[in-house]
Amino acid sequence: MSRRSPIFLARTGYRLRRLMDAARILPAAGAFLFMLPLLWGGGATRNGIIFVFGVWFGLIVVAALIAVPLGGQLRSTGDEDGQGGEDGPV
Repeated sequence: MSRRSPIFLARTGYRLRRLMDAARILPAAGAFLFMLPLLWGGGATRNGIIFVFGVWFGLIVVAALIAVPLGGQLRSTGDEDGQGGEDGPV
């Protein structure tokens, strides 16, 4: 009976890929959130401007939270473009 390799990825490789996915989706999510005040109508209202700056601040915070571990992971694997690493090429 031969031993098979596990179907699951290594934990660090899996988390690195999910962080990279989150970093890719963040600009699209931000664009959608920036367009929401246009759907409310009424032009540049006070609430719309507060919402836009709140989303802007939130995107900065989320990007920073994603970038810190993602940058550390890329440095530890020695892979600058995010391809490869301990699990091999994607």
